[in-house]
Amino acid sequence: MLSALIWVPIFSAVVVGFWPAITPKVARKVALVAAFAVLIVSILLLFQFNPTELNQQFQEHLPWVDLIGLSYSLGVDGLSVPLLALNGLLTLIALYTSDETIPRHRLYYSLILLLNAAVAGAFVAQDLLLFFIFYELELIPLYLLIAIWGGKRRGYAATKFLLYTATSGVIILAAFLGLAFLGGVSNFSYTQTAELASLLPLGEQLLLLGAIVVGFGIKIPLVPFHTWLPDAHVEASTPISIILAGVLLKLGTYGLLRFGLGLFPEAWAILAPWLAIWAVVSVLYGALAALAQRDMKKMVAFSSVAHMGYILLAAAAATPLSLVACVLQMVSHGLISALLFFLVGIVYKKTGSRDLTLLNGLLNPERGLPLIGSLMVLGVMASAGIPGMVGFISEFLVFRGSFQMFPIQTLLCMLGTGLTAVYFLVLLDRAFFGRLSTAVINLPPVKWGERIPAIVLAILIVILGIQPQWLTVLSETTTAAMVTTPKSVALGTSNSAKLESNWKAP
Repeated sequence: MLSALIWVPIFSAVVVGFWPAITPKVARKVALVAAFAVLIVSILLLFQFNPTELNQQFQEHLPWVDLIGLSYSLGVDGLSVPLLALNGLLTLIALYTSDETIPRHRLYYSLILLLNAAVAGAFVAQDLLLFFIFYELELIPLYLLIAIWGGKRRGYAATKFLLYTATSGVIILAAFLGLAFLGGVSNFSYTQTAELASLLPLGEQLLLLGAIVVGFGIKIPLVPFHTWLPDAHVEASTPISIILAGVLLKLGTYGLLRFGLGLFPEAWAILAPWLAIWAVVSVLYGALAALAQRDMKKMVAFSSVAHMGYILLAAAAATPLSLVACVLQMVSHGLISALLFFLVGIVYKKTGSRDLTLLNGLLNPERGLPLIGSLMVLGVMASAGIPGMVGFISEFLVFRGSFQMFPIQTLLCMLGTGLTAVYFLVLLDRAFFGRLSTAVINLPPVKWGERIPAIVLAILIVILGIQPQWLTVLSETTTAAMVTTPKSVALGTSNSAKLESNWKAP
């Protein structure tokens, strides 16, 4: 089943890209069928997944390149299985929302399918080198998707994305190779490297962990490595922004938990207070930067910078509750950001503008975009943490799980939630309330086919807000095991002693 998540989209991409004389309509159908099949397999994994099992499930292992210790080793646990379902859902939505008359259709659909396969491969890889291969494989498809089908400054945005993310990959690879060299391992198996990593001297652990944190911090992205993200979002088309914000950023947070906390829990306890401060900087800077924007899409992009900081705060606290909150916040942000970017795309498609100084009164029931405006209100409320939606429960668990470890940092991050309400209320007030602007007076209607993705995402946001247990139960066993480490008592500092007292599974 795990191989199907990787190879079904790859084979479909080959068919779409190289089958002779394939028409745009057929290419679109093949891509949609492949994405739907991947989503079905992801859902089957969710239903067959045993949340009480600690070990990796649905494992596949095949020796590949013994000379360098590379193996085709796959598996899933409570950290990765929700993200696989998110990847499948948002890829299907991105393909569905793509323009049916898009130029160079064969290349476009092939690249999205390859992107889906690479992300899925990274989430299921149980070999460090295999993870790196998939992590780097998603670079080229996304670069081309921005550079070819992006906006006016697409070349600049795509190149900036490539340089930042390639640098991230180099740093991560250096950390993995350093771990193999210092630990004397003969392969890159996650289980073996995890055992040997804990035996390294603390100084070497801190050096390797620092490289991993910086590498994945670029991908998340955290301030000051965030500058590629707003440019990429503004220039990318709506479907690509959905995938970028909803799924690709989660590779950074997933990697931070899997290869940072998972491999170096002792060193993590020392860096944790600094990571919490870094989270505060990202949350507050992202929120204030969003408040200063006039472009709706750029505002949502900076909102992502802030909300990813919540995940870093929860990861730094590393309590059983905060790590469950990490997974829930990743899924929550994926759904909410996908909804917001989709709605902004609809507004731009119908009005020709995303400028908040030009738009006004789009909630007008007769000549505006009333349903789109209503869904935007729902998305904004979810992002601001209004109870009854998944954004509230994910942020509440982040703050509840982190407060006992970092009370001051948690309170400062809670200010970010208030700022989220402020800048999104500014967006609603300027673009959707008031009298309909004369510049966008005769808007084309939004067809029901265009509304379906937003309605699906809105329903999921509400359902998971009412019943978050469906998600949290998947990751409780995995995250509880990640924080069980007796080594923290040997650190000899007040911070590490405080961390150790909370780093025990319930």
